[in-house]
Amino acid sequence: MSDQPQQTGKPGLITPFNVFAALVLVIGAYLTFVRFTQGLGGLTNLNDNNPWGLWIGFDLLCGVALAAGGYTTSTACYVFGLKRFHAAVRPAILTAFLGYAFVVFALHYDVGRPWRLPYPIFVSPGTTSLLFEVGLCVFLYLTVLFVEWVPAALEWLGVKKPRDIIVNRLTLVLTIFGVVLSTMHQSSLGALYTIAPSKLHPLWYSQYLPLYFFISSMFAGLSMVILEGTLSHRYFHHLMDEEHKAGYNDLILGFAKGASIIMAGYFIMKLMGISADNNWAYLGTGYGLWFLVELFGFVALPSFLYAIGVREKNYKLIQWTSALSVFGIVLNRFNVSLVAFNWQLPAADRYFPSWGEFGISIFIVTLLILVFRFIVTRMPIFYEHPQFKDSHH
Repeated sequence: MSDQPQQTGKPGLITPFNVFAALVLVIGAYLTFVRFTQGLGGLTNLNDNNPWGLWIGFDLLCGVALAAGGYTTSTACYVFGLKRFHAAVRPAILTAFLGYAFVVFALHYDVGRPWRLPYPIFVSPGTTSLLFEVGLCVFLYLTVLFVEWVPAALEWLGVKKPRDIIVNRLTLVLTIFGVVLSTMHQSSLGALYTIAPSKLHPLWYSQYLPLYFFISSMFAGLSMVILEGTLSHRYFHHLMDEEHKAGYNDLILGFAKGASIIMAGYFIMKLMGISADNNWAYLGTGYGLWFLVELFGFVALPSFLYAIGVREKNYKLIQWTSALSVFGIVLNRFNVSLVAFNWQLPAADRYFPSWGEFGISIFIVTLLILVFRFIVTRMPIFYEHPQFKDSHH
């Protein structure tokens, strides 16, 4: 490990972020104690009308969508043969693995009896339930992501043979399996809301919700890879080798081009969905204006900005657009799960998250960032380990 890139300018232990993170962890530990001693009612504003709240909308729906960079990046590299994106695969896989791992971790807070989470898979499979399909696919895909991440850990530990088996023999199989599983559970998350046509506003409800969720996860994953790469180059630049640094600009141009095309197609599909359901009249309402803000401000506009950024090779524009796109995905999932859900109820009966729910979500995101930082500062994520150089598949 003495040959890894020199870590110059490494910050000390007492930094503003570390102090903030420590405070969040202390508050999060207290909220966790409240949640598991007083139940959901002791910490959340959930009720019979709103059994799914912020933790499902943000920790699950947003977390799964933004973790889609794993399957999009590995597919581009190993299935379509775009080897110039190879340096981005490990960071994307790590982000996806941690994203799914913390989605499962967050579910322990949301379900009433978290110790029964393994039951639908190992004890009493409910094969007719969409939730069973989602749970099974997430469980299998999390396993796939773990195996895809393991080579970096094995290189760190100096274990060669198992690492070579995974890299040289299982990479393509794992990638294809991951794409299949992602297609299933990304779409099934949208399908969960097709069972509530009377509760979800007609502009967001559609028989094509499974397709919308899957297509939007594709450009969400591409945008998240660009955003994660931008932040990593800012804060972990000293850990990167020359291959990773040299391929960054090519990566964001290629991914921005792909995201722009997919977002344009998604925009057209959403308009076709409105036409198919004849929901044009709703566009003149308050909900309609908010729907147009989401569609034009966070789909059409980023698609256009990505296209301009690629044509002009304006990397800053692409980087800022990736942040706009990621925010747009979060907004869409919030609209489906929170804002447009139970839209006909009186304002007094509408759900709004408690401060404890916000606190737990911030706590989980902070933990994810800390684990990500711990791994990338120790394992060969942004560089090739000198003992395994040029041995990647």
